[in-house]
Amino acid sequence: MSTFTDQLGNTHTFKTTPKRIVSLVPSLTELLYDLGLEENIVGITKFCVNPFHFKSTKKIVGGTKKVHVDKIRSLQPDIIIANKEENTLEMVKELSEISPVWVTNVITLEDNRKLIEDFGQLFNKRTEAQKWLDKIDFAYTDFQHVIKQETTRKVAYFIWANPYMVAGGDTFINELLKLNRFENIYDHNPKYEGRYPEVVIQKMRIQGDPDLILLSSEPFPFTDEHAFELGRHTHHAKTVFVDGEMFSWYGSRLVKAFAYFKKLQQAIK
Repeated sequence: MSTFTDQLGNTHTFKTTPKRIVSLVPSLTELLYDLGLEENIVGITKFCVNPFHFKSTKKIVGGTKKVHVDKIRSLQPDIIIANKEENTLEMVKELSEISPVWVTNVITLEDNRKLIEDFGQLFNKRTEAQKWLDKIDFAYTDFQHVIKQETTRKVAYFIWANPYMVAGGDTFINELLKLNRFENIYDHNPKYEGRYPEVVIQKMRIQGDPDLILLSSEPFPFTDEHAFELGRHTHHAKTVFVDGEMFSWYGSRLVKAFAYFKKLQQAIK
């Protein structure tokens, strides 16, 4: 009998190591795979696109906001992996009647480290977890050498249009923006509360006037027309389309993210 505590402080007790896993978080599906748990993953969401072959080898149980509860129940999971931001509280409560729901909450790099350590202990993959932590540490240190010469630039990171929404403070995206020496003009902006506030783009000049406008590849498909419209409401901002997975996916994805950030820094000079 082993007891573990998730990132919301919920305590879970397991008689044996959980073997049948349903993952409702795309980035965590990738992490579980990277920890060597492919055979244990029995259910994923339609947004769990990495690794690619999972869409044909794993049971799709719905999306991140709405799932087919009966499908999950039929898979007889030992554990369901969720996330505070990605999944709803109502969903977690309902699924808790089927099996323990392990809820993650990642905002900082330290949260991400704790996440990987937790999975290493929970699934008896401590060695694999440490290997990924070492890879992330190496990639982070390498990126630090690159970024130390860069000056701070003001940015607005857009995730949605109609209405326009941005990444605010207390988000993992904002954490990675800071690592890139990007000053998010909507980080704890008193006029825009919440983690992903809806913003009035006509006021960008007086509310921060960014040097860069970053348009995420997910969850909204931004176009050149959006880039032009947003650019008109700044004095001189450069608009850049960025890979949203690299800024928003936690877990093992950080290894690739730091390599991507090095290329991004070169591209925006």
